Amino acid sequence: MGLRREQEIEIGKPPRLMPGERVRATRHIKNDGTYPGCEIGENLVRKGDEGYVRDIGTFLQQFYIYAVEWIDRGTVVGMRAHELMSLDQSGDPCGAKVTARAGKGPAR
Repeated sequence: MGLRREQEIEIGKPPRLMPGERVRATRHIKNDGTYPGCEIGENLVRKGDEGYVRDIGTFLQQFYIYAVEWIDRGTVVGMRAHELMSLDQSGDPCGAKVTARAGKGPAR
């Protein structure tokens, strides 16, 4: 029997996403009370929204949390890898990632 996603220790493996990587949300994300300035239950991210990974942190020394900047919303929301899909993946069937290039991403 395999480990449930909540039991897996992700940080024993390299992160699945990297800073600068373009991503798409695979599900709606609502405020669970940890996002300041928004009501609990308010939509923070909608399925299909696109953004860029800005930073990677950890939670409970177990999970990677990806700080994703959602350009259209002007927000940064912490998300788990299973809530995101990379848009920078190559066509490689082994899942090799395209490395980030200088100048990639939105202009600041």
